[in-house]
Amino acid sequence: MAQTYKFISWNVNGIRAVDKKEALKWVDEANIDLLGIQETKSMKTQIPDSIFEKNYKTLFASESKIKGRSGTALFTDIETTFECTCPSVDILEEGRINEVHFTLGNKDIAFFNVYFPNGQSKEERLTYKMEFYDRFLDHCENLKSEGKSIIVCGDVNTAHTEIDIARPKANEKTSGFLPMERDWITKFLNHGYIDTFRLVNGDIKDKYSWWSYRANARANNVGWRIDYFYISEDLKEYVKDAYILDEIMGSDHCPIGLEMEL
Repeated sequence: MAQTYKFISWNVNGIRAVDKKEALKWVDEANIDLLGIQETKSMKTQIPDSIFEKNYKTLFASESKIKGRSGTALFTDIETTFECTCPSVDILEEGRINEVHFTLGNKDIAFFNVYFPNGQSKEERLTYKMEFYDRFLDHCENLKSEGKSIIVCGDVNTAHTEIDIARPKANEKTSGFLPMERDWITKFLNHGYIDTFRLVNGDIKDKYSWWSYRANARANNVGWRIDYFYISEDLKEYVKDAYILDEIMGSDHCPIGLEMEL
């Protein structure tokens, strides 16, 4: 009999800061099967025990070799068969990926929790971001060729289309909305992946997952949709819901969700 699984993704912009705000306590009542956290800004040993009461079976964290940078963490009760930090993609060891494999129903799934690079600081970082994108796509394609189904969650650091950003014209030359970055998302989707939020919600506007801390952007909903759940096309029929939890505070991002019946 099929079972419904709930996946949640959230860039917390510092897991210790979020813990001080008690901004993850909602997890205890949310019945989440897998929680992917990005930008922990911590080592695995620094992730507080107090972030929520729920005791997940697996905590798999990726650490940046530079303390206080990046970092991802994945919490789940799903029995995993493989875990890695995906060094062939995260070549600078910035703690950007949790890769885990598990079986749900008749699907052998490779699940990725990813904090993709930001390209705004300098040209070299934009170049690295684009190279990271391509390495990640190649890795996913290799896994698909081995018979894996793919689920990707995380902060992609790019708004795909004009309806994914409040002020598209003003940001045409800003990393995160550059043509080359947006074209990569299109290329990724054309390789057989699906943006689950758009699958479920169509061309709905004014739904964002990140807001600047400046100029009261969140209160005015001047945001960007840069956090995504992607799936390989073979999982399309199993999607039950996909949504943005913009009422949850504690970070400049809000959580996003995907529910699947497998």
